[in-house]
Amino acid sequence: MRARELGRKSVVVGDRVDLVGDVSGRDGSLARIVRIGERHGVLRRTADDVDPAERVVVANVDQLVIVTAVADPLPRTGFIDRCLVAAYDAGISPLLCITKIDLPTSPEPLLAYYAALELAHVTCRFDAPPDAVVAALDGRVSALVGQSGVGKSTLVNRLLPGVDRAVGDVSAIGKGRHTSSSVVALPVPGGGWLVDTPGIRSFGLAHVSARTLLNGFEDLAEGAEECPPGCDHSAGSVDCGLDGWIAQGHGSAARLESFRRLLASKSGTE
Repeated sequence: MRARELGRKSVVVGDRVDLVGDVSGRDGSLARIVRIGERHGVLRRTADDVDPAERVVVANVDQLVIVTAVADPLPRTGFIDRCLVAAYDAGISPLLCITKIDLPTSPEPLLAYYAALELAHVTCRFDAPPDAVVAALDGRVSALVGQSGVGKSTLVNRLLPGVDRAVGDVSAIGKGRHTSSSVVALPVPGGGWLVDTPGIRSFGLAHVSARTLLNGFEDLAEGAEECPPGCDHSAGSVDCGLDGWIAQGHGSAARLESFRRLLASKSGTE
């Protein structure tokens, strides 16, 4: 239970806390959370792109694993972009995990779409062990996000036998049923934690600014120093210094395009 002295401060999955009381874990034992440690790697989302009220999904995350299927359902780049924005804003390393590559659809077009971001990725198929995913989780706190039907719960069950996360079918229109309903942290046998999240249909980003998103693009940050105060760095901003900086041979035009694509995704204008 939470100590009264903490007031309305919430405790979320991933928090490091101090306890007093009986911490044996026996039936009937009781301990109180008396202190919540300083957080890093806080994954947040808002209800939509207008409401600024934030919801902390999980704290103290090292890696955000964005799970998408190569097909059935087809990848939704708008959702992936929004997850990337949330990761860059929180200082969390993103990892794209492409499932169902045993289907006759190549993941190369999706990987090419994110090539300029130099996005780390792994692939897995359900007729072979997910060794690449296991290696990526080693010693880290990793949060899994993914829309329903992409095989996230099936992947968790293969990574952590005995967990038995609920698995559902994909409907005829390519939308899976939400099969898990609560965020839960699960210990990884080789070290680290895997935080499974429920299927997320929306990822509001009202709390993210263009400046904080730019933190995920260190190679462009220097060019932004030429921008006027309050510049939104969008493609339509005539005073944005990033265009001239790229034209002078600094940085990558493809990286700038990807950055602005994420900006557009954040603002709902993709």
